[in-house]
Amino acid sequence: MATTTAPTARAYPSSRSWIYEWLTTTDHKKIGVLYMTTAFTFFMLGGLMALGIRTELAVPGLQFIQPELYNQLFSMHAITMIFLFVMPMFVGMGNYIVPIQIGAADMAFPRINALSYWMIPMGGLLIVGAFAFGGSPVGWTMYAPLSVVEPARGVDLLLMGLVLLGTSSILGAINFMATIFKMRAPGMTLMRMPMFVWVTLVTSVLLLFALPVLTSGLIMLFIDRNYGGGFFDPALGGNPVLWQHVFWFFGHPEVYILILPAFGIVSEILPVFSRKPLFGYKAFVFATASIGALGFSVWAHHMFTTGAVFLPFFSFFTFLIAVPTGIKFFNWLATMWGGQLRFDTPMLFAVGFISLFLIGGLDGAFLAVVPFDFMVQDTYWVVSHIHYVLVAGSVFAIFAALFYWFPKITGAKLDERLGKIQFWLLFIGTNVAFFPQHLLGLDGMIRRVADYAPNTGWTELNLLSTVGAFMIAASVLPFMWNVFITMRGPRDAGDDPWDANTLEWATTSPPPAYNFDVLPPVRSERPLFDLKHGTVAAHAAAVPAAAGQTHGELREDAPEERLGEPVEGHEDASGETRGAGAEVSAEAPDATPAAGSDAPDLTEATRQDTEKPRKPGEPG
Repeated sequence: MATTTAPTARAYPSSRSWIYEWLTTTDHKKIGVLYMTTAFTFFMLGGLMALGIRTELAVPGLQFIQPELYNQLFSMHAITMIFLFVMPMFVGMGNYIVPIQIGAADMAFPRINALSYWMIPMGGLLIVGAFAFGGSPVGWTMYAPLSVVEPARGVDLLLMGLVLLGTSSILGAINFMATIFKMRAPGMTLMRMPMFVWVTLVTSVLLLFALPVLTSGLIMLFIDRNYGGGFFDPALGGNPVLWQHVFWFFGHPEVYILILPAFGIVSEILPVFSRKPLFGYKAFVFATASIGALGFSVWAHHMFTTGAVFLPFFSFFTFLIAVPTGIKFFNWLATMWGGQLRFDTPMLFAVGFISLFLIGGLDGAFLAVVPFDFMVQDTYWVVSHIHYVLVAGSVFAIFAALFYWFPKITGAKLDERLGKIQFWLLFIGTNVAFFPQHLLGLDGMIRRVADYAPNTGWTELNLLSTVGAFMIAASVLPFMWNVFITMRGPRDAGDDPWDANTLEWATTSPPPAYNFDVLPPVRSERPLFDLKHGTVAAHAAAVPAAAGQTHGELREDAPEERLGEPVEGHEDASGETRGAGAEVSAEAPDATPAAGSDAPDLTEATRQDTEKPRKPGEPG
């Protein structure tokens, strides 16, 4: 195999402490780890808020939490989980994995990448600090005019914190788009990118168009509260429904911002543990792009009962957006069908995601039916729906990704036995916690209430839901213990413990400073599979990447040639250009030749062929 090894960067002694290195780093891998650890910290905080909410609702009457504090808890729980857990967690995974998957050395703008991260804990501190100033008892949607007239100063801290988080996401989206468009490895065309890269790209586009709208609305609301702007305050001639339009124009694309990365993670894991390529790769790409485009056409289905929107239009598009999502489900099932399934922990979480997210999608389709939406508006049916989407969706995918990529990040595999215990606790707890809420919603229980009458017949279902919430909390304990004992153990997972397909598994675990010493050739969406199974063994393209070089100025998108054919114009190790007549294997063998076998050494044969003297005029 013809490759070029990157020159070794000169090492300089450093007296800086490891804390200083982490606090000042611009390395995308360290920033990704910072994102993930910060997000998990806020996940624990948001989970404690959820336990407080469910403990209060377990039985009728006010037991532990007064209504004022209850309003603050459910408001801050939702904001914490959405803006400080799910979004930063997926951004952290993208930071670590996307540059390696496309063969880049780093993100396009490393310092802006660091700035984007440090806005997250700063915004989080402002939001959590709202508790010290009266909290933010206005709901996570912050509907006007309540959010305008609420006297608590904590609301202002919440608005400022969200503006910081929004600015961070906008900068991050621009950085991801520049990285994906300009820093892909040679041969990495758009239709050869891994699905996780594709969903990161579409998510970045959604962020770039949706978040400026929300950020502008937050600034307008701050002006209304402090300077009498009159945007949303009807006493000053403002329009409260305008805030709902502004919020949900961001809010519904936000649903796909939170779930599209989960789709990409599942699409990376299923082929690896099914031993098959992803079924319908191009259809999956176009379905992802369709969801991104249609996501901006359905925001007002959250506003059916306002009387201010055209119901048939938004009902139709709400049904229509289910079509590309259905394509993904069929592709996932077809990928597994007939495969050699291995139910390691990442695969368990991926299959759990598919089964539970289907429930969330179907009960969301019910809400597209206008009469049904009128009936269950502001009931626990809506609470169940959003939690089946974000807990059964995003959280299951996050844990699938953590188990899948943990060996790449640390060099050690998490314990499978503890992983399976965690999965079943989370899977059962999710259904026990949220399925009864469908029944509560159909029976008329309103959300956002701290108490209910004892004669309503809701006590048993609420108690069951609370038991499920504590099961979900208990499922996190095996994970934390798993990480603790794994990090204290040997780092012997190897570079590719899952026998995977994409470029991140072609480098060491953890990767070196600039990710690759040798960059494999890219001739399909599964470059590592091609490399391991002989498809490109006889014509690997040399990639002259020096330490610190990003390949951005070297990349030229290769044509869509078939596997088993050489690439004209690529140079081999001797510096000679190989033409289209080079002999290669038409079919990929099952594996590369084992040591001691009689199979020919393709690398040696290629070297001898390039060194063989040629007659004058003979083509090289």
